[in-house]
Amino acid sequence: MRQLVYYVASTLDGFIAGPDGADPTGPDGFWPIPEDYIGHMIAEYPETLPGPARTALAISAEGTHFDTVVEGRRSYEIGLKAGVTDAYPHLRHIVFSRTLGESPDPAVEVVAGDPVARVKELKREEGKDIWLVGGGELAGCLYSEIDRLIVKLSPVTIGAGIPLFSDKATFAPLSWTLTDRKVLDSGALFLTYDCATTTVTLTVND
Repeated sequence: MRQLVYYVASTLDGFIAGPDGADPTGPDGFWPIPEDYIGHMIAEYPETLPGPARTALAISAEGTHFDTVVEGRRSYEIGLKAGVTDAYPHLRHIVFSRTLGESPDPAVEVVAGDPVARVKELKREEGKDIWLVGGGELAGCLYSEIDRLIVKLSPVTIGAGIPLFSDKATFAPLSWTLTDRKVLDSGALFLTYDCATTTVTLTVND
């Protein structure tokens, strides 16, 4: 059965975006993208680069990790505001939203129902792993379904913003095993963790 992988960039203080939710790597963003960072993504995770970036960099590699990408409405709308209706045309693209309505792109599937139920269905299908691109709200909803974390940890702090997991996640401690790491000269780390335990809910007795 394939896995749900939360492959996401994070600041040292645990945020994936600023308080406004805008693209932190955009023209007005605060998140620097060093050359070795892009190089590692091209070499190891080419399928996670958006279509326009793949075209600009002449990337045609299929990639070995993912064939499906899932994201929430707010994450998807970052691309829409830039005029991109399908940022990942090389992947099966699914957006979870109860308010978006009809899909802006025939290649993008919009799901208004329960994200957990849909992801469980996707896991049972044949194929490569499923990439959870974000944002924090959807990651919170899917907390119990995440099998692997790949954190692109950047040497940046911002003090406040959108965390890795929103308050949609319930208090449920999990243990994770570090299975791979890559330290770049620029200071960024690519850290891979596999979930080592099932969800445990703690209760306090009065």
